[in-house]
Amino acid sequence: MHKFIISLICCLLPVFAHADVLALRDNAPDRHVVVKGDTLWDISAKFFKDPWKWPQIWGMNKDTIKDPHWIYPGDVIVLDRSSNTLRIGEDSGTAAATPNTDNVVRLSPKTNVQDSEHQAIASIAGNVIAPFLSRPLVIEDGTLAGTPTLIGAYDQRVLLGNGDTAYAQGLQQQQGMNWQMFRLGKILLDPDTKEVLGHEAVYLGDATVEKFDAVSTVKITKVTQEVKKGDLLAPASDEIVDNYIPRAPDSEISARVISIYGGVSQAGQNAIITLNKGKRDGLASGHVLALYRKGDIAMVNGKPVTLPNVRNGLLFVFRTFDKVAYGLVLQTRLPVELLDNAQTP
Repeated sequence: MHKFIISLICCLLPVFAHADVLALRDNAPDRHVVVKGDTLWDISAKFFKDPWKWPQIWGMNKDTIKDPHWIYPGDVIVLDRSSNTLRIGEDSGTAAATPNTDNVVRLSPKTNVQDSEHQAIASIAGNVIAPFLSRPLVIEDGTLAGTPTLIGAYDQRVLLGNGDTAYAQGLQQQQGMNWQMFRLGKILLDPDTKEVLGHEAVYLGDATVEKFDAVSTVKITKVTQEVKKGDLLAPASDEIVDNYIPRAPDSEISARVISIYGGVSQAGQNAIITLNKGKRDGLASGHVLALYRKGDIAMVNGKPVTLPNVRNGLLFVFRTFDKVAYGLVLQTRLPVELLDNAQTP
């Protein structure tokens, strides 16, 4: 019944009217059987050159379909070449019984796949971005005042690790027992306007409150690096958002790469990068941007001429703040560098 309802919805929803035509891959198959570990992006990429055009590929209205979790292992994805869209079909090779000319019915094994919200495949592989969905990645100006702070430790220890007891001010009981520790990293500046966009938050580990008070007692349960007096705390979140629908922004976005996670200067596939644009600029989780490498300088008649920017790959935005956004590099031909451009494809 679940699949029937979804299939009916897909038939009734209008297909996007795009000026461009979806380009099929030369070796696009007629069908694909979904297996565990597949993603909507991976499946779309088997058939089409632009897998980010997800709603168009599946013949769906992006303003109506909010939850892409409707495809399961065992489903058969069929390419409709008349409309250049994908749909869930039937696998003729899994028939439960096959008649022959002797009127004898030979039974064949049939896979029984039970739909489950937990088995449904995701839009993109979430294992890379999962740690970044709940951590405090950016501290925006004006939000530091009143941030809970570690003010000391049991036995006056200077550096704290797993199992140590510490004391903090500013913890609010209504925000829960579990907290994350961080310290301020580098200042994020807009390379064009020089506006301060915020501070990177360097994740240090986790702590649990043992007693709330004016000076609360916390126990450190996990550290990624040594913790010390003056480090900050933010309430932990176990919310995992993985129902992204890959799509292009509704408006023209032009952003710059201002940071690469890990403090490196270049990024490859599956790297996390920071952009100088955020919610106020129209960016949202699920937006796909094209990455461009700045054009080289060529000498023409003794004068330097900047060559056009070169499209280098695709970026998937998975978390946005007011002034900045974080994205996952999905495709790249050359390493992504600081100050590279990211814009509406």
